[in-house]
Amino acid sequence: MTDVELRHLAALAAITEEGSFGRAAARLGYTQSTVSQQIAALERAVGGAVFDRPGGPRPVRLTPLGSVVLGHGRELLAKAGALAHAVDRFKAGDGRIDIGTFQSVSNVILPSVVRRLRDEHPGCDIRLSEEEPEQPQIGDLDLLFYDGRIDGDVEHLKLLDDPYLLVAGAGTFPDGPVPPQLLDGAPMVAWPLTCDQPAMEQAVARSGARPQVVFRSAVNDTLLSMVRAGLGSAVLPWLAVRGADVPSDDRLHVHELRPSLPPREIYLHWRAGRTHSPLAVRAIEIAVEVAAGLAPPPASA
Repeated sequence: MTDVELRHLAALAAITEEGSFGRAAARLGYTQSTVSQQIAALERAVGGAVFDRPGGPRPVRLTPLGSVVLGHGRELLAKAGALAHAVDRFKAGDGRIDIGTFQSVSNVILPSVVRRLRDEHPGCDIRLSEEEPEQPQIGDLDLLFYDGRIDGDVEHLKLLDDPYLLVAGAGTFPDGPVPPQLLDGAPMVAWPLTCDQPAMEQAVARSGARPQVVFRSAVNDTLLSMVRAGLGSAVLPWLAVRGADVPSDDRLHVHELRPSLPPREIYLHWRAGRTHSPLAVRAIEIAVEVAAGLAPPPASA
C-alpha cells in the first residue's frame, strides 16, 4: 500500500463518477493516457484489477476489489482535503496562539492586539495566561510579555520604556513634579517585591528617600483604591496608571518624579530558534505597532 498515491485514488474516484477514462481525464485536467497510467499503477499496488472494461460506449465498472479500494480511498481523499484546508487556514493566519502576559500589558496593549488579530483572522484561537512570577518561563507559550528580560534560550524584542509616576490623593503633594526625596517617611502602598519592584524601590532609596510601605498588593486596582482611601501614595508605572484611567479621577493626582527613576522596560519574548506561525508573526507586528503608538506620559501630569 505504500505505492498507492492520492492521485491514483483521485483518478479512481473520477472514473467511477464519470463512467469513462476520457471524461475523468477532462475533469482532472490530465490526458487520458495519464489517467490510464495512474490506474495501472494503482492496480499493481493492490494486486488486481479495479475496473471491468467492457469496451465500446459502455461505461467502465468497478470490480469488487475496486469497490473496496474506492471505499477507503474516498476516506483518504477527504482527510487529504481537510489537511489541505487546515494548511491553507494556517498560512492565512488562523490556528492557535498562546500568549503570556501581565496586568499592564493586559489592560493597555493586548486588547488592541487581540481585537486586530480577531478582525483579521476570525477563525483564530487566542489563549492568554496572566501571571507575574519572579522567574518566568516561556514553556509552551508562543509569546511572553514581561517587564524585563528573562533567562533561558529565548529571543526578545523591547517594546517600550514605561516610566514611573507618583499617584497620590488630591492635595497630598503640591501640583507639578515631585522630588523623590519628598517620599521619605511618607506612607506608601506598593507591589510585592517581585519583577521590577525591587529595582524601583532601590532607586527611590538611592535618591535619599525611604517611604513607609503600609500595604502591598499585586493588583493595581487594589492599590489605587487604597490611595483613594487615604492609606498612602503609590509609585506606579505609566502603563498601570493609563490602564486604570487614573487621570479622570478627581480624587487622585498624578505627578512626575523629578529627577525621574529608571523606567521599567517592557519586552516581548519567544523561544530562540523557533519558527513562528503566521499568526504569531502578525501578533508581534501588531504589538510593536501598538507600543509605538502609545503616547508618552504628559510632561506635566
